[in-house]
Amino acid sequence: MAPTQYYYFTEQPYTGYDPAVQEEHPALRLTLPNSLYDSRLASELYNRYHDEYQVADEAGFDGIMINEHHTAPFCMQASINITGAVLAKITRRAKIIMLGNPLPVVDNPLRLAEELAMIDCISRGRLVSGVVRGGGVESLANNVNPAHNRERFEEAHDLIIAAWTRPGPFRWEGKHFQYRVVNPWALPLQKPHPPIMVPGTASPETVIWAAKHRYPYIVLGSFLEQTQELIQIYRETAEEVGYEMQPEHIGYLIRCFVSDTEEHAQEQGKNFFWQNGALNKQPREWMAPPGYATVNVAGIRRLRAVSRAFDSLAYEEAQKNYQVVIGTPDQVIEKLRYVRNLLGVGHMCLWSHDGYMTHQDTVRSIELFGKEVLPALRDDA
Repeated sequence: MAPTQYYYFTEQPYTGYDPAVQEEHPALRLTLPNSLYDSRLASELYNRYHDEYQVADEAGFDGIMINEHHTAPFCMQASINITGAVLAKITRRAKIIMLGNPLPVVDNPLRLAEELAMIDCISRGRLVSGVVRGGGVESLANNVNPAHNRERFEEAHDLIIAAWTRPGPFRWEGKHFQYRVVNPWALPLQKPHPPIMVPGTASPETVIWAAKHRYPYIVLGSFLEQTQELIQIYRETAEEVGYEMQPEHIGYLIRCFVSDTEEHAQEQGKNFFWQNGALNKQPREWMAPPGYATVNVAGIRRLRAVSRAFDSLAYEEAQKNYQVVIGTPDQVIEKLRYVRNLLGVGHMCLWSHDGYMTHQDTVRSIELFGKEVLPALRDDA
């Protein structure tokens, strides 16, 4: 059984505007004017976040998790592959965990396959190429029909795997993508292809798809009860297709910050709420546009019924429910150990920076993870 892996994550938030302005617009996504974007500040923030990735690499995190969003002030990464290419050169040992490329909004999966292959080669085989359906807002932001979301996701995935593993040249005639010639010269270093992970929140469909492909499924911060239900769906699907689910098939993303004192950790942890509920302020049809969900079963309704928006929690309640884990190294070790053992996950994604946390505080948190938290958790193995 492989030991649990620990990854560093941040959304790379853009914090250069007054959150109060969010109340003047229908949603944080799509409608917040980009006139609020200061390119000079963004330049400083990008480079700051990259510096912190280097600290995480040196501190001993097993991987650095990155993601992609569009029209999203809370996430500056409009291209996960650009960040991945940067990490390929500025880090030396950590895996580059992409969670993930939103395949339904990709118009050229063949080019994506080439870009990922380059990153894998440049990083000397450290790429983990996660794939994601993306939320409904991603489809709207990229002008892609949400009714074709799952179809485009699955076909783009199949084409990328074929481009990496099937000798070219060959022809591809799909429903959404057609190529007279598939014969990429850039191929991944890892064979037959880089590992693939699939992140999600509360879609049993995606859990089932990941389990059928034996891809690790990473639950993105759902409540523990809901997460256990998703894990059970994965376990049952694995049994149906002939294998036994292991910890390495499941991961969990959790907001986590560590400091030298509990008082300072508590103050910094409030940054996980820096948007004041704006993230979930949007028309419901933007999150799940008509046609975005392709099935409607009792399991989905039940799972979503117990789901609550993170921003609706009180700060103390979020800690009690393990939606936020903060404190001194000893306190964080105890809480993370509990979550890891309860869920039985082999991948722990530690969301360790958000909002207005300073560079100094973020670096100190990363250092404490490397010196105290991660060694203690690994000693459990």
